[in-house]
Amino acid sequence: MPIAPLPDRAVIEIAGEDRIAFLQGLVSNDVAAVAPGRAVWAALLTPQGKWLADFFFMDSDDALLMDCVADQAPSLVLRLSRFRLRSRVTLTPRPELGVLAGWDGATPPEGAVAAPDPRLAEAGWRAILPHDSMPDASGDYARHRLSLGLPDGAPDMEAEKTVLLEAGFDELAGVSWSKGCYMGQELTARTKYRGLLKKRLVPVAVEGPLPEPGTPVLRDGAEIGEMRSGHAGGLGLALLRLPLTPGEALACGEALLRPRIPAWMRLPEPRPAAPPG
Repeated sequence: MPIAPLPDRAVIEIAGEDRIAFLQGLVSNDVAAVAPGRAVWAALLTPQGKWLADFFFMDSDDALLMDCVADQAPSLVLRLSRFRLRSRVTLTPRPELGVLAGWDGATPPEGAVAAPDPRLAEAGWRAILPHDSMPDASGDYARHRLSLGLPDGAPDMEAEKTVLLEAGFDELAGVSWSKGCYMGQELTARTKYRGLLKKRLVPVAVEGPLPEPGTPVLRDGAEIGEMRSGHAGGLGLALLRLPLTPGEALACGEALLRPRIPAWMRLPEPRPAAPPG
């Protein structure tokens, strides 16, 4: 059964009786929905509505465990602590804990804090447990998540540049449209309700040498986007200007990229051309 430790992830414990109210005003999703066996995926935005970080929350008795990118963990603790004010909240790195993912029928280890991946049922589950309890595993998580078209923080998203809806947070249950205000909400809502989306992070099939992240993507010689993360198995994500034609050949370095639009992804309908005259 495919199971994979995620060594690039870290865990932060968020405790205290005000932890839910504290987070509700800061992150994109409804943290009150976290429960045993139920995780929530959310993002922290700038006041202007641009992505800074994304993470998963899981329930652990009287605390929340945040599964985040390891390189971002120290800055997340500092950034979130600035908003604590008089809230009864503590933020504590838990370096003894690691993150595990499993899919295609694998089961989480007994005793782990685990929940289905809230983005897609096909994604499987995520679990938090001590590093010294990690099972032997060799699943290819990068291939798995790219086959589904799931973003994974940087390098798929750019801090202070990416808009959540460009990266699928709407379809992948990373945004609550009903919980009330949070930092960056205004731009996120405006992008959705006014149909302002011009680019999307799209799964691509890669034919040829895997391009480096940031390599320009060209259609008929004109730049329409750039490569983001990829896998040597011919899978990747690219940020591409809309509209798109599934399967069209796009040049990227020495490779061709062909957009693969998964069933979960909703692209805006092309606007009809203005009548002549």
